[in-house]
Amino acid sequence: MRFRTRFAPSPTGPLHLGHAYSALLAHDMAAASGGEFLLRIEDIDQSRCRAEWEALIYEDLRWLGVSWPVPVMRQSARKPAYQAVLQTLWTQGVLFACTCNRRDIEAAATAPQEGTAPRFGPDGIVYPGTCRTLSPVTPAAQLPETALRLRMADVAAALLRKHGNNRVFSFVETGSGPNGETGEITFDLEHLITAVGDIVLARRDMGTSYHLSVVLDDAAQDITHVVRGQDLFEATKIHVVLQQLLGLPTPVYHHHRLIRDAGGKRLAKRDDARAIRKYREDGKSAADIRGMVGLEHRGA
Repeated sequence: MRFRTRFAPSPTGPLHLGHAYSALLAHDMAAASGGEFLLRIEDIDQSRCRAEWEALIYEDLRWLGVSWPVPVMRQSARKPAYQAVLQTLWTQGVLFACTCNRRDIEAAATAPQEGTAPRFGPDGIVYPGTCRTLSPVTPAAQLPETALRLRMADVAAALLRKHGNNRVFSFVETGSGPNGETGEITFDLEHLITAVGDIVLARRDMGTSYHLSVVLDDAAQDITHVVRGQDLFEATKIHVVLQQLLGLPTPVYHHHRLIRDAGGKRLAKRDDARAIRKYREDGKSAADIRGMVGLEHRGA
């Protein structure tokens, strides 16, 4: 089977040990399979992205021994592709404009009349549907001021019509989810509606979202295998739905363990003490980094 994977960091801070593990693992897997490893820069959040962080990504990865073909895909250059798909989905009637912020969603989901605790999905609290039935707006004019959400019940109905009685979605997992899930992972339409909900496909300040961009970018780069952390395992269900809706192929997924600090907390970009740059400055080698993340041997 052909193997083509990618590492897709955001230039919003320095790479840390968790990034090193993910990049090295993907690079090793591609090399072991005689495949290809690509680098993609996920810079859709222009308010947080910085040129100096992007330059440091290249510097750190080269120091680690990671190589990739050029030019590198940058999400900021792909906004027309995202907009075209959003317009298509709007025309199909599966999007709606949403003016809710996080506080609005939390308040609606925890309102006393609901009588139940809020449900949590891949994107946090499952959207309570506040704006779902409001009058539609033209997204081209409203995109800077509103978010666009995917009306999941309508998506489920459309996919049910397309696939008949096939109400089950699946993807192949060669790593493992947070609870050891591996092999063929299946879920149904009801799960999408109740446990995933009306996810955001275009944030008001970006004109797209992580979920939409990553699905379109993986397809555009012909990615066959996605290697990433277990924290994104549940989000894969969203990506599979979008792939089905847009007629795109579903890659094989390999979710790997997360690198944590001594207290068991997942590393974040603000944890500068574990930044690759800091280890380089302290005289560590790329081999030392491999040892720290448990990749002493290539292909581990």
